Amino acid sequence: MKRPLSIRVRFLLVSLVAVPSALALAALFMTSMFSASLERRLEEELKGHINTIAGSIRLGIDGKIEHPFSLMDRRFAQAYGGLYWQIGDAATSAQFRSESLWDTSLSSPDDLPDDGAVHRYEADGPEGTRLIVLERQIMVSAPAGLKPVQISVASDTRALDEASRGFALDILPYLAGLAAFLIGASLVQVIFGLKPLADLTKGLDRIRERRSGRLEGALPAEFVPVEAAVNRLLESQAQSLARARARAGDLAHGLKTPLTVLSNDALTLRERGEGEIADEIEHLVQMMRGHVEHELARSRIVANADMRQTDADIEKIVGQVVKTLQRTPKGEALQWTVEIGEPSHVPLDAHDLRELIGNLTENAVKWASGEVCIGWKQGRLVVADDGPGVDPDKIRSMTERGVRLDSQTPGTGFGLSIVKEICEVYGLTLSIENRQGSGLMVSVGFGAAE
Repeated sequence: MKRPLSIRVRFLLVSLVAVPSALALAALFMTSMFSASLERRLEEELKGHINTIAGSIRLGIDGKIEHPFSLMDRRFAQAYGGLYWQIGDAATSAQFRSESLWDTSLSSPDDLPDDGAVHRYEADGPEGTRLIVLERQIMVSAPAGLKPVQISVASDTRALDEASRGFALDILPYLAGLAAFLIGASLVQVIFGLKPLADLTKGLDRIRERRSGRLEGALPAEFVPVEAAVNRLLESQAQSLARARARAGDLAHGLKTPLTVLSNDALTLRERGEGEIADEIEHLVQMMRGHVEHELARSRIVANADMRQTDADIEKIVGQVVKTLQRTPKGEALQWTVEIGEPSHVPLDAHDLRELIGNLTENAVKWASGEVCIGWKQGRLVVADDGPGVDPDKIRSMTERGVRLDSQTPGTGFGLSIVKEICEVYGLTLSIENRQGSGLMVSVGFGAAE
């Protein structure tokens, strides 16, 4: 099943899409507002020109409009200068016009109302330009009475368009910088916002490494239900394990006494000359005692982190185990090489580490011809002997319960099985291989110490 995108990647993708889109819309809005503002200013300017022209209009004795004085803006005098005016009446719509119109005139709509207000419309201008036209009709006194006069002032939109484009280009770098800042801020926000998940992961890792029995820490309020649910699950599992191991321990202890009685019965039978039955009983007792010891060892493995006080001092425990085995008849005759050095502590319960090292070392002593080596190499505890080694096809079965590769050698066949179970509980890696020359080498990798 394909794993979905991480939360960080999702937030980043959303930011990469949303931030530029939002800023693009903002740029369009700001450019539109800027254009509207320029257009309002232009209309106010055109209204001023209309008022100036209206104040200078005079009618002659014959009732015709006299040419007004020239306006100060040079664009009115420059051909197609972009600013135009035109005066007309009912008879002639373009009786007078600015020099900038040259050979054209402003077209007026047919439905222009005669209310005296300023009306705005757009029209085609010289050389294919688009014009904004303001037009007003005023009443001027004439000998025959009031006469309507239309005043039109126009400006092409090229200046507005160029100003809008220039404004958009000017704000583009700032918007790009703002986009980069917002995306970066979003990423920082995601990292900071998801930090409680990292704390939650660390808490779960501590539980997995058996450094804690509960999910604890200063988690946000949103994680309180998760914390409570995980702790309830851990408590339930710990109680179930404790009950199961207690029952296994009680059962194993309960069987030790009957096994001792059977062993004594076998001794009695042997003294009576019934050696064959005695051998069979002793064999069965030995097998059952191996199972009992195995279950007792399993019941002593730390069931939860609350039972674990501190990390184990590996150099100290190796020294204790070696000192004990050197006092045995077989261990006394062997040469011992112990090189631990760093690290001084590993994340295991002291009893579990002693059980692990004890079983590995006892197995090495059992098969060694003259030397046992114990060392620490690149995060792995290595126990090696110079014995006959093991058939490569049988190495995998060595960690199975009750498997004995040599029935002539004393043992229960549960030592490496217990080692394997401890490794599985703590997430350690177990490796078994033959040494170059002769002998067996067993190593355990401590991930947290590597």
